[in-house]
Amino acid sequence: MYFLDYGLALSVARIKSGISQEELARLSGISQADISKLESGNYNTTVKTLKRLADAMGKRLCISFVD
Repeated sequence: MYFLDYGLALSVARIKSGISQEELARLSGISQADISKLESGNYNTTVKTLKRLADAMGKRLCISFVD
């Protein structure tokens, strides 16, 4: 469930940036297959990887804890 939250956030950010999964893969050095798994909530990742993806899109990574 929680993986889907950042997966959805990644997908929305990528689409708003106007780039495909393939382009994000090229820019970030992370495979398109892994990006697809992340976006669908079927893959666990690290903050380091999320940072690489954010940087590739020209975005800041912001992590928050909520109740």
